[in-house]
Amino acid sequence: MNRVALPKSIAHRCRGIHHTTWKRFGNRCETQVQSIGPLGSLLKSRSVIRFRGPDTLKFLQGLLTNDLRRLGELIGDKTENLPTPNVPATSVPPIYAALLTPQGRFLFDLFLYRPPTCETKLDDTGTAPESHSDKPFRLFADVDASVLDELLQTFNKYRLRSKVEIDDVSSDFSCWQRYGAGLPEKSSQGEEPEAASVGWGAGVDSTAMSSSHGSDSGWQWFKDPRLTSLGFRGIFPSNITPPLIEVDKETDEQNFLMWRIEKGVAEGSTEIPKGEAVPLEYNLAGLNAISFEKGCYVGQELIARTHHRGVIRKRIVPLRFLDNDGKELVSKVIPGSEVINTASGKKAGTVTTALGCRGLGLLRLEEALKGSSALSIQGQEDVKVVAGRPDWWPSEWLQDHGQHAAFA
Repeated sequence: MNRVALPKSIAHRCRGIHHTTWKRFGNRCETQVQSIGPLGSLLKSRSVIRFRGPDTLKFLQGLLTNDLRRLGELIGDKTENLPTPNVPATSVPPIYAALLTPQGRFLFDLFLYRPPTCETKLDDTGTAPESHSDKPFRLFADVDASVLDELLQTFNKYRLRSKVEIDDVSSDFSCWQRYGAGLPEKSSQGEEPEAASVGWGAGVDSTAMSSSHGSDSGWQWFKDPRLTSLGFRGIFPSNITPPLIEVDKETDEQNFLMWRIEKGVAEGSTEIPKGEAVPLEYNLAGLNAISFEKGCYVGQELIARTHHRGVIRKRIVPLRFLDNDGKELVSKVIPGSEVINTASGKKAGTVTTALGCRGLGLLRLEEALKGSSALSIQGQEDVKVVAGRPDWWPSEWLQDHGQHAAFA
């Protein structure tokens, strides 16, 4: 995985480098790529499933780490605007959540979406809302495609007599991400910046805004529920390209993986080891995946105890791999490599994800903080490791570990 699949326009802006390696992407081309504008990626690593039935919310509320009651709220009274032919002017944003083992270890992550209902859209004539139908309550979720079968088996095991159907609809729907430069660091809950400039502006003409960032079948972009800096996410029918995806800005999802790595965000059951990972060590609380106010869910006891104790000694952090001269090394490190503090001889942690000259690692903060200039890969002492502190981290995460000046 030495090369980046960049759009031709980006390759052209990067002084004609059409076969850009991760090393070049990591330094010389990085700022130029970030200045190009929003990129769009089809996330082939994610599949789409559907929960359908009257017990859907109750079923998921008792299993997942987040509070899903918002997905069941009525939204019709929240807008004075008429519906549009494609999407409602007011929508419920998606929720990020996880399913854990009874022992509180991570199993799967899910992005849950509530699709638009018939009464919030116009009919085909565009003159009146669609007639009410007998469609049962539905939620869609994008999930890790590599564990799809196991995920479906797990949910069906918990279903028992609950009136909920769980189906794989990956052949009908796909997950997309829109990210990069040009997207605001601060925005309203579901506002897409380009869509907000349509008509008289979002403050006056929210139907025009919603129309511009949705498809003709009611699917739309939403702000990524984890971090605003990750961009916008959505599920769309597989036979269309989502709105606002420019032809020369559609790019391989490896670029989104690099975008996430630089921000210290792991995703899926490979980057967050299934059955092993402690969710708080992978920063799921900071990524809005865990509610500490909701009722019981599977694995809650360990999460609540660890949270109230208040000390997380290991966390997932972004990494850079350098040689002795400070130059970035490409494809020299693999997931599972151990990071050691050469000054103390102690193990600092483990590389969990590696891509080019970047990666994610689960590191002991004490070792990472006091010895960030002395970290290296065990057995490859010529590969230096620089750990970074993402700018979205709250300061209290480091209060128990003293000053964090050593963090890059």
